[in-house]
Amino acid sequence: MKLRRVLLPLLLVFTFISQVLAAGKPVSDDFLVDTIRAKLAADQVVKGGAINVDAKDGTVTLSGTVEEDKQKNKAEKIAKKVSGVKAVKNDIKIAHP
Repeated sequence: MKLRRVLLPLLLVFTFISQVLAAGKPVSDDFLVDTIRAKLAADQVVKGGAINVDAKDGTVTLSGTVEEDKQKNKAEKIAKKVSGVKAVKNDIKIAHP
């Protein structure tokens, strides 16, 4: 658990530095998927969730299931903020207990 708390911020810092260095260069879909997954995992509202992330030509598709509507909305907001994302299609479902 402690290792996770150390590695996740390091991953986010690395991702941020990579984005700064890659400014002006085309961003690969794999980079978008990795970056969004890391940000979703680090977010306190989304908490990683059971969210799948796919990207094609800068268009990101989010799918899977979350517990609350606010998690779905936050996941979309996080994805839209990533540099290089052209559009986000939010196919996340809300699980009703």
